[in-house]
Amino acid sequence: MFEVLVSDHFVAAHQLRLPDGTCEALHEHDWHVVVTCAGAALDPAGVLVDFGVLRGHLRDVLAGLHERNLSEVPSLGTGNPSAEAVAAYIAQQLAGRPLGHATLRCVEVEEEPGCRARFWPDGELGQPTR
Repeated sequence: MFEVLVSDHFVAAHQLRLPDGTCEALHEHDWHVVVTCAGAALDPAGVLVDFGVLRGHLRDVLAGLHERNLSEVPSLGTGNPSAEAVAAYIAQQLAGRPLGHATLRCVEVEEEPGCRARFWPDGELGQPTR
């Protein structure tokens, strides 16, 4: 099994609603994103997925989030724009895009140094999609 990872970042604000119904103060992060794809077979050029293609897909998705208030992005759903929700959103936006011989395995979002959330699109932690 091979894995290919690409990363990028975007700057955006968010405001989480707390369990008691109050909201955090609106604040901004430099969000770092890592996308992992996996697969067993390489293409004739000897690659699982072209880094440039995968990074291009990620940049397309992140462009829609850059310099936004994530609390106001309707496609993030009606829930909180948490790191977990952002990771799931990015995975959903990447779904269906051509990834060579790879499948999307995981999206990791780092909200601030040391604070990360991961989303596995297939729901199987650590298992690649089939």
